[in-house]
Amino acid sequence: MCLAIPGQIIEIKEAEPIKRKGKVQFGGVVREIHLGYVPDAKVGDYVNVHVGFALSVIDPKEAAETLAIWHEIAEKEQEHRNK
Repeated sequence: MCLAIPGQIIEIKEAEPIKRKGKVQFGGVVREIHLGYVPDAKVGDYVNVHVGFALSVIDPKEAAETLAIWHEIAEKEQEHRNK
């Protein structure tokens, strides 16, 4: 099973496809991500990221829905820890 997290591209550093990298924001966290698998992605796009690689460009609505589920899981986990 592959677990990918949606994030928004805020900067692209390298244009050459095989070396293409950029900064992707996950809420308040920013990480450098490999963008070689999504050559048409641009700043502002949302991408699904797995182990540092953007695997696909996704619709902003889909990204928001997925992030809402992640927040719900995190809240449930915190509630469980506080018991």
